[in-house]
Amino acid sequence: MTHERGPQDLSADIPENDPSAHTAADVSSTDLATPGLSAVDLSVVIPAYNEEHRLTTTLDAVTDYLTAHPTRWPDWEIVVADDGSTDATGHLVTARDHPRVRLVTAPRNRGKGHALRLGVAASRGRRVLVTDADLATPIEELERLDKALGEGNSAAIGSRSAPGATIGDRQHPLRELLGRAGNFLIRRTVVPGIRDTQCGFKLYDGDHARAAYAASRVDGWAIDVEVLRHLHRAGLTVAEVPVRWSHRPGSKVTPLDYARALTEITRIALRSVRDVRPADLFAAFLFLLMSVALYSGRFFDPAHRYLPDSLRDQNQWEWFFAATAHNVAHLKNPLFTDLQGFPDGVNLMANTVMPGLSVPLTPLTLLAGPAVTLSLVMTLGLAATAAAWYWLIVKHVVRGRIAAFLGASLAAFAPPMVSHAHAHPNFVVLFMIPLIIDRTLRLCTGTRVVPDGVVLGLMAAYQVLLGEEPLLLAALGMLLFAAAYAAVRRDTARASWRPLLRGLLIGASVCLPLVVYPLVWQFAGPQSYTGIEHNPRSFNSPLALLSFAERSWLAGDAKTANALAFNTTEQNAFYGWPLVLLAFAILVRLWKQALVRALAFTAVAAAFLSLGRELRIPLTAITLPGPWQLLADRPLFEAVIESRVAMICAPALGMLVAIAVDRLPAARSLSIRYVGLLGVALALLPLVPAPLKAVDRIAVPAFIADGTWTSYVREGESLVPVPLPDPSDAEALHWQTEAGLGFKLAGGYFNGPYGDERVGIYGAEPRFTSNLLRDVRNSGRVPPVDDSWREQARADLAYWRAGVLVLAPQPNDGALRETVQKLVGTPGRWVDGVWVWDLHERGPA
Repeated sequence: MTHERGPQDLSADIPENDPSAHTAADVSSTDLATPGLSAVDLSVVIPAYNEEHRLTTTLDAVTDYLTAHPTRWPDWEIVVADDGSTDATGHLVTARDHPRVRLVTAPRNRGKGHALRLGVAASRGRRVLVTDADLATPIEELERLDKALGEGNSAAIGSRSAPGATIGDRQHPLRELLGRAGNFLIRRTVVPGIRDTQCGFKLYDGDHARAAYAASRVDGWAIDVEVLRHLHRAGLTVAEVPVRWSHRPGSKVTPLDYARALTEITRIALRSVRDVRPADLFAAFLFLLMSVALYSGRFFDPAHRYLPDSLRDQNQWEWFFAATAHNVAHLKNPLFTDLQGFPDGVNLMANTVMPGLSVPLTPLTLLAGPAVTLSLVMTLGLAATAAAWYWLIVKHVVRGRIAAFLGASLAAFAPPMVSHAHAHPNFVVLFMIPLIIDRTLRLCTGTRVVPDGVVLGLMAAYQVLLGEEPLLLAALGMLLFAAAYAAVRRDTARASWRPLLRGLLIGASVCLPLVVYPLVWQFAGPQSYTGIEHNPRSFNSPLALLSFAERSWLAGDAKTANALAFNTTEQNAFYGWPLVLLAFAILVRLWKQALVRALAFTAVAAAFLSLGRELRIPLTAITLPGPWQLLADRPLFEAVIESRVAMICAPALGMLVAIAVDRLPAARSLSIRYVGLLGVALALLPLVPAPLKAVDRIAVPAFIADGTWTSYVREGESLVPVPLPDPSDAEALHWQTEAGLGFKLAGGYFNGPYGDERVGIYGAEPRFTSNLLRDVRNSGRVPPVDDSWREQARADLAYWRAGVLVLAPQPNDGALRETVQKLVGTPGRWVDGVWVWDLHERGPA
């Protein structure tokens, strides 16, 4: 079995050697390797401590075998690493006076790990075999390991647990039990997927072995675990090969060694947390600073500041958090409310209210208010998303922290992300997406399919509760990437598709039972709807992909951006022509890298799909079927705004930039490095976002803020603003949250059904009176009102169970007041900053 991390060539770099690793500086040697000595085909490293009774037999067997195979092993050496023996072990080696047998010694005994680190450091082999002094695995098994290493693996380790292994003389049952328990612990905590880490017969690529042992720290028996962990974290493949093995008497393992090994394994496992570099923490801190800077206009006073480019969405999302908290606090269904759209209500699950955050953050919302909750969710969520992309890039793409930081910054702060940062937390809080991608890559290795599949299912279920559309777009992006990667790395595809498919099926079996109830409620529950018509301009033009967004600090072009996008929260492309040219240059320069080609295809395919249902030939009236036509009417995709598909480009382009920056220091020519850095700077600097515009919030009328409304709205009644709140004016939602959701609202800003076919629309289902008042607000003209209109108004007010009509100062409020007076038959009263019609005093005329 082969163990690896993700697709095989996502990262071929090896982490830098740890500066705290042990060295051979405190070691004396009779024949340490020197730079002048030439390399050999094979180095056999044998750790030894007081092995005078077993070492001679082992050296004879190894020497005879290698001498008998000159075709395969023409040049070889044996390095005996004496770990401070007190018997004649060292003398036995030197007395042989064999030109290919060398001895390295330590002044005192420190453990097997120290001896192996010493011996491997002295080795010169292109391949390095590490074998125990007892030769419990016969040297003839080297042929199996050599074959596995020749298949492209970085290490081939003998295994007593892999299918096909042969066990001769067995250990004491207690030792077998302790060994199995230790291997179980190791698989779960340090090196997943490897059945037997402790078999003392391992063959490595020489350079990888020397790097791994040099980076090790433990001195005891857990050295094997630490070295395999190093290879695993470096993304290098390890083949576990079944071998013959027989227990040999004279073992140096004591009961205390089991406790010591357990301690070392614990240290290794905990080091995974401590291995976070200062640069990683600094990157996370910078992401937080960048997010705070972006939201600086609102972050420090969210209750009194408003992002005008969010249009009405800031009010809407604050209301979502408030309504969810209200339901949780009153033990009501968090997926439905009638506080808005009264009396029909709102299907909250069909409105992306992010119950995955809005429910657990209920205490914060109740304590500090929904404005604070929304501000923190969007600020911290954006920083967390950037940190998650950074983690994924470091783990699977490049090791360089600066390169990873730049790539993650582009993935999280790209112009489409900044556009959604105005008002759409479900498209900003995307930290689960990189985690889902990582777990999917793990499935491809086939090492822990069941647990990884279960975790993937749990992650997907949680992402459903954060936002289904981002999950769908992420799945589409991963599918595009997988198709491209499989086309250029068919060997990887053949090795990965079965465990991947099995893991996905396991994930689906875990995810679906968890989300079936909220999804059934969303698609079939009260106030559910079937599809929704978006703005007819909800596609990207090719020019949008090449232009700059409004909030791009240095190159922002509000006029062009507004002409190419249907509003400021949906500028879903705008990567700028310099970045497109840079991506093309990276593709040409690094064409041989499969990862580069797959990422480039993913970005191009996503951009192409975002062009919409129709392609318009410039300067002509000709239209052709667009790429989105293939998916537009398919289940789930019919509700997707197609321009958002271009958001897939952000992480793909970010990873391409990270790869390029990581490769620049290795460029042969200094001029290439400078030109490359200049190109990256010219592509990214124009995209740096300016802080989002913020203004003072419109004051809530005293009639609402001071609680005067409580004298006008009885139990089971609603407050009806004039005009009714809708997607074009949702300030009344802010009134309601400031009043602690104490009254119900007719009308509103949400997604709901319309008509018998339950087609999705934005806002409550329109009625005669709501349409009339909206038209008066927009036009400023008072229409002639006759008895039939009054009768219709009476019916509408009864339907809304209206207790009071409230008109706040606004443009055309005179025309609105006159119209309401004609409809109701009574003049309004000025009460605490608003015009009020108390419908209890006199019913409609």
